[in-house]
Amino acid sequence: MKNTFACDDSMIITIPLGSLRDARDGQLMPEKFHCVFKDSYKVFVIRGKPKPLGAAQAIAGVFIVTLGLIFTDGFIKVYTLPSILFVVSGFLTYAAGQSPNMHVTKLSFSLNIISFFWSIAAVFLCAVSFTQLRDAPHEGVKGLIMTLLLVEKIIALFLIYWLSKAICRQHFNTLPIILLKQGD
Repeated sequence: MKNTFACDDSMIITIPLGSLRDARDGQLMPEKFHCVFKDSYKVFVIRGKPKPLGAAQAIAGVFIVTLGLIFTDGFIKVYTLPSILFVVSGFLTYAAGQSPNMHVTKLSFSLNIISFFWSIAAVFLCAVSFTQLRDAPHEGVKGLIMTLLLVEKIIALFLIYWLSKAICRQHFNTLPIILLKQGD
């Protein structure tokens, strides 16, 4: 017979017991006790910082799209306009940190993976466009766009790591550890 429960320290229940000397009938167990549950989603919200990273991702995406719309060079628009994906991904990441909704978190996770790969492709396209045009203002804007794309890549990679910790977990198939502490 296969064990269905595994003790993995994800849930610890601490029950403080009263003193055995001072205990009357039924007085040994307290009415209230403390339960600690290490939830992966809470760890993502506390350590993964989804709200500030989602806001930074959305703002960088807005900057990239705006810079692409300002200049009339058609090739710049090829790798800047699809960056609206960064804005949507940033909003979803912010929403995933705001409320514990697993559907929003999974959608944010998938869009961050797509955003990561798009940022790799966009950096490559931006690097190729450096060789085409030798206009100083355009080169400065392309350098700024490439820098923002690199920032997007780093943010997406960081969020993929933390979102995977929140999503890819065992489903509540754990056995709690119960600690009994005797009072003084």
